[in-house]
Amino acid sequence: MLATFKNIAFLALLMGSATVEAASGSGRTTRYWDCCKGSCGWSGKASVSQPIQSCDKNDNPLSNMGAKNGCESGGQAYMCSNQSPWAVNDNLAYGFAAVKLQGGSESSWCCACYKLTFTSGPVSGKQMIVQATNTGGDLGNNHFDLAMPGGGVGIFNGCTNEWGAPPNGWGQQYGGISSRSECDNFPEKLKAGCYWRFDWFKGADNPDVTFEEVTCPRAITDKSKCIRSGQNPT
Repeated sequence: MLATFKNIAFLALLMGSATVEAASGSGRTTRYWDCCKGSCGWSGKASVSQPIQSCDKNDNPLSNMGAKNGCESGGQAYMCSNQSPWAVNDNLAYGFAAVKLQGGSESSWCCACYKLTFTSGPVSGKQMIVQATNTGGDLGNNHFDLAMPGGGVGIFNGCTNEWGAPPNGWGQQYGGISSRSECDNFPEKLKAGCYWRFDWFKGADNPDVTFEEVTCPRAITDKSKCIRSGQNPT
């Protein structure tokens, strides 16, 4: 009987470890800013206080969580400008990302926060806490597509409708702009997040990361308005 209890305890330990592993590991990053309503902005994606906040064409918060994506014909809902990244100090930043994790789904990652530790490039050793606001069908596993103005619109482009950006967004469709000075011509509300890429982020190009799920900082959820059930932002 004792052996049986030991076996049960061992299996429970393994299952607990597997649960932790599902929310931590090694991954990769890319960058984007497509101005579209994030997929975690729809009701029913996860057990949360409310979906990720979306904004109208004038960057005003929308109360209608069912508003059509601005990246679709006739849509009214866009990414809010305050979902830009910002520096907390020289070694820590906060922001938002489209996420896809191996073994997970939107129900497990929408509005969850992850601490990323960069392991390559000029930001190696720096850390960033991001909240999952979106999911990309073109993302690989353990992939964080960091939201930063001027990072490239990728597959979808809502920036032309929302901000009057060029037809393929600012800069290249994938990767975006290539110099800090290009941020000078951005809409005022997007400039700080654009400069962040070349200042705190040092112009890093898709650095690798290790990641772990963490409790969301209140500074992030105050912007997104989305808190996962059972979490108390710090």
